[in-house]
Amino acid sequence: MEGLLQLEKVQRVLSLMGSRGLSDPTADGGGGDRFLAHFLLFLVQPFDSLTVEKKILLVSELLREVNSDTLEEVQHLANLEGTKGGGEVRIILPSPSDQDISSGHLLRPTKKFKMNTDKLTIQDVPMIGFDAMTRANSTLEDFCRSYFIFHGLDIDKPQAVFKFLPFLSFTESYIYQLDASNEDSLLLVPDKYPSAVLERKKIASTEASLSDMLDPLDNLLQCQGLMTDQLRNELKSGIQYWSLERKLCQALSRNDKISIEDVMKAIHLKSFDYRVLNLMMYQLTGQQVCKSLSFFPIKLNPSQII
Repeated sequence: MEGLLQLEKVQRVLSLMGSRGLSDPTADGGGGDRFLAHFLLFLVQPFDSLTVEKKILLVSELLREVNSDTLEEVQHLANLEGTKGGGEVRIILPSPSDQDISSGHLLRPTKKFKMNTDKLTIQDVPMIGFDAMTRANSTLEDFCRSYFIFHGLDIDKPQAVFKFLPFLSFTESYIYQLDASNEDSLLLVPDKYPSAVLERKKIASTEASLSDMLDPLDNLLQCQGLMTDQLRNELKSGIQYWSLERKLCQALSRNDKISIEDVMKAIHLKSFDYRVLNLMMYQLTGQQVCKSLSFFPIKLNPSQII
């Protein structure tokens, strides 16, 4: 729910700006105010030993010298840096079309999949951003420490971890990549939709897109003999979770009422990636799925929660 927490911060700053008369009266649809809110949040972020007063002074002096030409040059340099691939890790996953993705952006969908790594070129593989792999790392560590014991594995033996790490790391990083893409889509949602019909179309379009993005992972797991109906259903529950996350964030951004049922359902679905990794481990170790453990973390009904 990182996207929801970030949106809540922005909403609080927007309310503060309104109460202090800092809102942009010329802003169309609130875009200008959201930009300023993000900028204010950026200013208060810790950076070395700089005080807030020093940051304000530095920004004030900089803005007196910066013009549109300067920003265009900076944008050009940023784009050049992005093409070097220094911040990206390329994961081999066949695709019939060229893939182009920077850290934190969406993996392109693949409708057809053939495992023929000998003929792959660097242009044929999708990429997972380094940021997604970094974010996935803590989840992987927690998963290994919490779940390996149920698969007869010793977390203190490196060979037990590294034997399955490529499958677990790729899958969890792929999920985090899609999660980042879902959060990016939240930043593009305007404050008000012209109609409820347009809102439903937007949600349906994003769901279809994320569903397509799961195709390469689904195909890879099939080729490795790891895909099962239960595993596929858990991956689909991730689509449901991201859909609810968008719904809740959009409601919060518009100060609409939030359904407690939606919140509880999102909480239930949030840990779908743990269940995905757990089901994969049963396939990787050749064990029968233990029904009492396959649904961990346990899905609770609202009536079961005090």
